[in-house]
Amino acid sequence: MLADYWPLLGLRLRVGPVELRPPSDADLSALAAVAFEGMQKPGTRTFLTPWTDLPPMDRARHVVQGVWSGRGEWTPEDWSLHLGVFVDGVAVGMQGVLGSSFGLLREVRTWSWLGLPHQGAGLGTTMRQAALHLAFAELGAACASTASFVDNPAPLRVSRKLGYEDDGITRDLLHGEVVVSQRLRLSRERWAAQPRPDVAISGLSADCLALFGAN
Repeated sequence: MLADYWPLLGLRLRVGPVELRPPSDADLSALAAVAFEGMQKPGTRTFLTPWTDLPPMDRARHVVQGVWSGRGEWTPEDWSLHLGVFVDGVAVGMQGVLGSSFGLLREVRTWSWLGLPHQGAGLGTTMRQAALHLAFAELGAACASTASFVDNPAPLRVSRKLGYEDDGITRDLLHGEVVVSQRLRLSRERWAAQPRPDVAISGLSADCLALFGAN
């Protein structure tokens, strides 16, 4: 089986009915369909790389290629984990966790998206909590960081609810306009002090830990 050679395919994170897992080909097709239908309301902005503004088919292909690229370019020193998010088996979005020189820096970054019909129900918080449990409790991270546009309040609320602290701003250009992002950072100590749900993890073998540079 392919998982014998790429053990990350067996990784599972579960919080109640919500499961996060590296997508199989069938999963990836379902996630691409969610992206095809859309994940942001007209006039809003989600990512500095504006793939969510693309036509539906291009959005779907971006999701597929992102997963393929993450696997193909993975090294223990520089990795990008794409996790499909499923509720009672139904694809709803994705949660990403990235590490650069993780074995030395012990820092992760996160991103996520949800299909429009699945927003506003608390799933963004649950997804992030599962990813943070993986990072801190299983991989031994020292801190986690993220960033959101200052005019996109939903992910900022999630971050602050989970204990993140403001970590300055960045100014960039998007479609020829200046956009401002709020950086946020969560220390291991603040994560440990926050109330959080039980996260069940399976498939995190020694071979997986080696791929994360976490040994």
